[in-house]
Amino acid sequence: MQNIEIIGLIAAILTTSSFIPQVYKSWRYKSTKDISLVMYLVLFIGSMLWLYYGIMIESPPVIFANSITGTLVAFVIILKIKYK
Repeated sequence: MQNIEIIGLIAAILTTSSFIPQVYKSWRYKSTKDISLVMYLVLFIGSMLWLYYGIMIESPPVIFANSITGTLVAFVIILKIKYK
């Protein structure tokens, strides 16, 4: 693996893991009143487009980051709809 791919994987881990506290807090406290549904829907669509792009260019960091981010964002959207 090239050094640039390692940098990409580290960046993917850091940016993707930033969603974990929001998912955990929303799930634990069953409250999403301060979360913008529109923002998370746009973020989900963007993540899915990035995932598609990553698949097309065969970039493991882009695929990894956006598949996990898309999953976490989808979970927040589900919680937002469930707990509104």
